[in-house]
Order: sequence, then C-alpha cells, then structure tokens
Amino acid sequence: MNIDVICIGKLKEKYWTDATGEYIKRLSKYCTIQIKELKEARLPDNAGQAEENAVRKQEGEAILSGLKKGCYVITLEIDGEPLSSEQLAAKIEQLTAFEGRSRIAFIIGGSLGLSQEVCERSDFSLSFSAMTFPHQMMRVILLEQIYRAFKIIKNEAYHK
Repeated sequence: MNIDVICIGKLKEKYWTDATGEYIKRLSKYCTIQIKELKEARLPDNAGQAEENAVRKQEGEAILSGLKKGCYVITLEIDGEPLSSEQLAAKIEQLTAFEGRSRIAFIIGGSLGLSQEVCERSDFSLSFSAMTFPHQMMRVILLEQIYRAFKIIKNEAYHK
C-alpha cells in the first residue's frame, strides 16, 4: 500500500515536523508513505475574489500535477463526509483489499481551500470537522488517523 499526502505549504515549527516524523516512522510498518509539500501561491495584501481564485487555481494545478496515475484521491474538505476512525479504516481496507487499489492520495489544500478542479478530481471528500484547523495541525491529525486506521485493520491495540 502506497499513501501520498499532498499538501500546500511546508511545516515550519519543530514540534509539527517531529510529530509528522513520528507518525511516518510508525506507518512504515504498514505502508509506504510520502509527504509532498507544494509551494504556497503568493496572495497579495488586500486581495479580492479574483486574486483568491487565481491562487486556488495555481495551487490546484500543482496538486493535480503531483498525483500519480491510477491513485484514489481523498480530499480533505469542510463539507466532505465525516467518518469515524473505524469508518476510515473500513474505507482504506475496502480500497486496498477489495478494490485492489495500491495507492491512495490524501490532499490538504492551502489556506484558501481547494480549487474546483481538484474537488472534481477527488474520488472521496472527507471532513474531519466543520471547524477550521491550521494546515500544519491537520497534517498531523491526518497521519495519526491513517495510523489508527491501520491499527484497527490489523486488530492491534491502540485505537481505544
């Protein structure tokens, strides 16, 4: 199983990079995971709707060009479908064991969200909450939930 986490922006604080590194290490037992950090598009001060749309489009093009052929794309969106940890585990297991998918890409957009093109390419839109989280924190939360999903799939202690 190959998992790509495609995200806009780099982690700057050591505590986020440390947490990310820990979950990547833990996940290496279950899958090959790759984090692809894409450059944030520059948003001018006092930007209007047109500039925001241009930023989303530019970031969206970078995201789409980073997708590997044949991957199953899960976008993280506020309006996506909320899943419990057990449901996310079942989704991953369904994709890998029953549908034969070998690559899943999770996409975390920039501060303005995802472009319409990325949303249209998405195979599944996932919501962690109706709340907004910092992108750095969301990356760590996502990695923890992927790790938890594998522990659930393998019936290993951790998730409760």
